Amino acid sequence: MSETATTTSASGTEDLLVRALELDAADPLADRRELFALDDGVYLDGNSLGALPLHVPARVQDVLTRQWGELRIRSWDESGWWTAPERIGDRIAPLVGAAAGQIVVSDSTSVNVFKAVVAAARIAGEGRDEILVDATTFPTDGYIAASAARLTGHRIVPVAPADVPAALGPRTAVVLLNHVDYRSGRLHDLPGLTAAVHAAGAVAVWDLCHSAGALPVGLDEHGVDLAVGCTYKYLNGGPGSPAYLYVAERHQAAFDSPLPGWNSHADPFGMTPGYAPADGSARGRVGTPDIVSMLTLEAALDVWDGVGVDAVRAKSLALTDFFLACVEAYVPAGRVTSVTPTAHAERGSQVALRCDDAASVMPRLVERGVVGDLRRPDVLRFGFTPLYVGFADVERAARVLAEVLAENPGD
Repeated sequence: MSETATTTSASGTEDLLVRALELDAADPLADRRELFALDDGVYLDGNSLGALPLHVPARVQDVLTRQWGELRIRSWDESGWWTAPERIGDRIAPLVGAAAGQIVVSDSTSVNVFKAVVAAARIAGEGRDEILVDATTFPTDGYIAASAARLTGHRIVPVAPADVPAALGPRTAVVLLNHVDYRSGRLHDLPGLTAAVHAAGAVAVWDLCHSAGALPVGLDEHGVDLAVGCTYKYLNGGPGSPAYLYVAERHQAAFDSPLPGWNSHADPFGMTPGYAPADGSARGRVGTPDIVSMLTLEAALDVWDGVGVDAVRAKSLALTDFFLACVEAYVPAGRVTSVTPTAHAERGSQVALRCDDAASVMPRLVERGVVGDLRRPDVLRFGFTPLYVGFADVERAARVLAEVLAENPGD
């Protein structure tokens, strides 16, 4: 922070607030906010759990009382329960730049990472025994990849995403990367890294948990092989909502899941002892899907009707730019340092601020109605969901942060 940020005049604060109101008035996505259950606070933790779309409870009530309560077993056919994993996958597909028939909604992100990494190692074939893993990855991805490596006889090679091209070689089978770093908000080069992986003859697996619903992904355009993602962050599917698995059409015939459950059988009701995989994205299914959570997600996806991902990305960048400007203007000099890249090409939809007393600052922010989260030991993390976060929210969050930090000057 600059020395001029030590104090902010009343006129400076007023100028930023006026600018925020002007930006909100011109925001083409502003009306989407009315679709969500929000209070008078500022919710900047949608990168952990998205807000509830207002119409979802009534839809879930229908699932419980009519589909389950009245139709019961008939709902597998009459209410479309059986086809839900692929049907909802096709609704997610445009948000990540995929054509229909390549995404199945099922299980958790962790389970899908396991399926994807093992299947990718099998697609890569013999003679390749290394799995490169993002060294900064969300811990579960690393745990799962290590287990997959033990199962397949591969070895794990942790590597920073920027160093992947230099680490690739003839022994590389799979590269597992995060599109956006969960801690810093850094956006990694999916097109460039995917091309480098392919040039080395390996298979690229991407984790989209912190990018899907916040920015364009372009799975088909950039030739991604396999991808996984959760649905409870920017897609607002609800706590524990099922994840999804993308398998590019060119790989579907060779996709050999390590979890061949009855739901992915070509003839699931034949109950035969031998396994024969279904065609298409259904190969990514395993057991009986969690229908209530899945249909909750399906209802939540209605908020995306008529919304383009490019418009979401434009607002996301504007929100994060404005937040950084407000922090620069309001926060006492030297109290926080942004660890989120300033370059748009390297930024997701969050801002992470390093703060020595972050562990005590975040609870005080929450008490004052500004909800972000803490990444220990010293990172304040703020997520910006463009469908319901406005510019006045951003200005208020920075102002409250400055007030909290001023009350406790730190060490």
